[in-house]
Amino acid sequence: MSTATITSKGQTTIPKAVRDHLHLQSGDRVEFVVTGDVVVLRPATRKVTDLKGFLPRPKKKNVTLAAMDAAIRKRAAQQ
Repeated sequence: MSTATITSKGQTTIPKAVRDHLHLQSGDRVEFVVTGDVVVLRPATRKVTDLKGFLPRPKKKNVTLAAMDAAIRKRAAQQ
């Protein structure tokens, strides 16, 4: 078990064993999740791949083959 001391300004240093376990580096952000009397410290930084599915897919209008053919003919006629 790792322990740390809180300074008069409310600051503390995350012990090296904990930083290594969470793969934390200088500049990384952490978040504190409070549930009752339990506080969980976890990394707040995420990899880009973790964001997959975060945003909804843009809604696309379905286009029929006939509509595509008409658009191609119209464009070809303009040239």
